Amino acid sequence: QVQLVESGGGLVQAGGSLRLSCAASTRTFSNYIMAWFRQAPGKERGFVAIIGRYGSSTYYADSVKGRFTISRDSANTMYLQMDNLKPEDTAVYYCAASTSQSSFSSRRSGDFGSWGQGTHVTVSS
Repeated sequence: QVQLVESGGGLVQAGGSLRLSCAASTRTFSNYIMAWFRQAPGKERGFVAIIGRYGSSTYYADSVKGRFTISRDSANTMYLQMDNLKPEDTAVYYCAASTSQSSFSSRRSGDFGSWGQGTHVTVSS
């Protein structure tokens, strides 16, 4: 497993932007498929976006497609650029890592073995 630390959350008005970061404590970052999930109050944790080992493949939940962009660098950090934020984007955002290629297609939280502590994003209307 790898330790993950998220940062970048906060309070923003609707229509604004935030950039989340997820730092991984590993020298083999390219071994991991990385993803963002989120959990709103009273709801289950849900998939947001995923990126392949080398960053060339990405996939987004329909609710964020066209507004969010997932990326990663070659060192140890993954990002989530969130633009045109909406109140319904309010949630705790978690980054997750998996060494299993099947996790890219499944996008199930249970397929990810490493998780960060979460960062809060609040979008006011």
